Amino acid sequence: MSRRVGLLVAVVIIAASVALATLLVSMVPEPERHEPPPQVPFAQTSRVVLGDGSIPVHGAGTVRPSAEIDVIPQISGKVIWINPGFQSGGRIEAGQTIFRIEEEDYLYRVREAEADLEAKRVELLEAREKAEIARTEYEQFSGRRSNGKFSARQAHPLTLREPQLKAAEAALDREEARVAEAKLALSRTRIQAPFDGYVRDESIDLGQFVTAGQAVGRIFATDAVEVVVPLPDTSAVLIPGLWELQAGDAEQQVPARVTARYGDGNHAWEGYVDRAEVSLDKQTRTIDVVVRVPDPFSREISSNGVGATPPLLVGKFVEVAIEGLVSEAYYRVPRAALQPGNEIWVVRGNSAVHIVPVRVLQRINDEAYVAGPLENGQQVVTGGIPFATEGMAVQTGTDATQ
Repeated sequence: MSRRVGLLVAVVIIAASVALATLLVSMVPEPERHEPPPQVPFAQTSRVVLGDGSIPVHGAGTVRPSAEIDVIPQISGKVIWINPGFQSGGRIEAGQTIFRIEEEDYLYRVREAEADLEAKRVELLEAREKAEIARTEYEQFSGRRSNGKFSARQAHPLTLREPQLKAAEAALDREEARVAEAKLALSRTRIQAPFDGYVRDESIDLGQFVTAGQAVGRIFATDAVEVVVPLPDTSAVLIPGLWELQAGDAEQQVPARVTARYGDGNHAWEGYVDRAEVSLDKQTRTIDVVVRVPDPFSREISSNGVGATPPLLVGKFVEVAIEGLVSEAYYRVPRAALQPGNEIWVVRGNSAVHIVPVRVLQRINDEAYVAGPLENGQQVVTGGIPFATEGMAVQTGTDATQ
C-alpha cells in the first residue's frame, strides 16, 4: 500500500512540474521582429582638391661642397709658419697664405740662375760680335774676287758663324727659363688658398718637413653647396627644361627650396636646379638631380642679435622641394585613395562607386598629384572596403549622418 502511495506522489510531482514549465513558457513574450540591416558596406572617403600653380617635385639628399680640394705643396721644405685659421673648422679667405715653407734654399737657386743668365747674355753679345765680324770679312774677301758683286746666300753658315749665334741665343733662353723656374719655386714657398673655404681637416705642424705632392689638409668652398637628389623618371620629367640646363648658368634656373631641421625647428634655404646627371644610378635606377644653394654659410641676424638662420652644414640630410611644371588641370588626393593600377574609386551622388583611371604625376608623403576625369570636391574612397566594382553601392560618412 505504501509503495503505491509513493508512486502516486511521484507522478503528481512530475505532472505538476510539467504543468508549471508549460505555464512559464507560455507567459514569455515573443521577441520583436526586426528587418535585417542592409548589406551595403561602409566606405571611408575624402575630398578631391583642384590643384593650383606648379606641381612641386619633392626629394631628399645630403649636402656636399660645391668644390673641395686637398692642400698639397708643390715643393719640399720645412714649415716655418702656419695660418692660425688652418685647423679643422677654421676659415680661410681666397688668396690668403695657408702656410709657408723655408725659402732660403730657393733664394739661392734664384741668385745662381740669375748669375748664369748674366753670363749667357755676355756670351750672346760675343757671339753676335763675332758673327758680324765674320760677315764683314767675308763680304770684303768676296768683293775683291767678284769686282764688288757679293751674295750672302753663297756663304756657308759656319763661315758666317750663324750656328754659333743660334746656340748662344738658345743658351740664353734656357737660362731665362731656369730663372723663371727658380722664381716660381720661390713663390711656391707660400701656399695660398684658391677660394674662400672652410678647413675640413689638416695634418701639419710647425717645423715639419713636407714633400712635394704630400697632402697636408683639405678645404671646401663656402660660396655654394650642392645637394644630389635622386628622383625617379616620373618625378624628373616634371622639372621644366631639365636636360637643357647648363651647369653654372644663372639665367636658366629652376627654383628649389632646401629644408633641414636644426635644433628644435626647421630652417629653409633658397637654391636652384643646377644640372642633372646623364646616367642612371646603378643600384636605385634613379636620376641624380643636383640642386645648388648659394651662400649656405651666411647667417641672417635677427633684431635681438641672435642668428636667425644657421649655416647649411656639409653632410646634413635635407629635404628638397623643386618648382615643377605648371599643369593646366591636376588634382590633389590622399595617397590612400590610389588603388592598384592607378585607379581611384569615386563615390558620386547616389552613393555608387565609379572606377576612374588617373595618371599619377607626383607622390608626396600622404598626398598624390593626379590628372584625370575628376571634379573638385568629389568624394574618393580611402578605406573601409577591400575591393569595388563599377556601380557598387556603399555607405559613406556623409550618408550615415543624414
